[in-house]
Amino acid sequence: MSNQFKENSLIHIATIGKTVGIKGDMKFHIKCDFPEQFKSGATFLINKKDTITLSEVNHDRGIIKIAGINTVEDAKKFTNASLYSTYEDTKKNCHLDEGQFFWFDILGCAVFEEGKLLGSVSEVERISVSDYLSIKTSDDLVQTGLSKSFLIPYHKPFIISTDIDKKVITVVGAMDILEAS
Repeated sequence: MSNQFKENSLIHIATIGKTVGIKGDMKFHIKCDFPEQFKSGATFLINKKDTITLSEVNHDRGIIKIAGINTVEDAKKFTNASLYSTYEDTKKNCHLDEGQFFWFDILGCAVFEEGKLLGSVSEVERISVSDYLSIKTSDDLVQTGLSKSFLIPYHKPFIISTDIDKKVITVVGAMDILEAS
């Protein structure tokens, strides 16, 4: 058991499926945007308490092999197990392009339009191929009769800027969405 992982800093990144073949290979269902972190030799927290190391990864077939597991019987113990990563390991192992951010960095950001606080990001939701920010409306605006929460698309023209260090997202057109919610 590894003490390097804290449960409140974990991200569910994959689920192991059923066994395949007779040598302990297993189906693998990725739950994140960074398949490149799943490679031979990579270690992950499993079921929030133990670690496993991948000995083989076949992305084309969606199959993995766990180091030290060589039989179907041993592999079946891992069926439906969840794999987790820490925020730190995710940042270290996953490459972002310019203007991209991890969802966990966006959570809690204050959302401003023309200098006015609209609320804060409570969740990032993927609907079809687009990401949306679920905004918990500021108490001042809720008291005026506006909705307690609303969604805004997380792309241009709605998003002007995102400053992760200051935890501030500047938007345009979001007040109109809020008023229509």
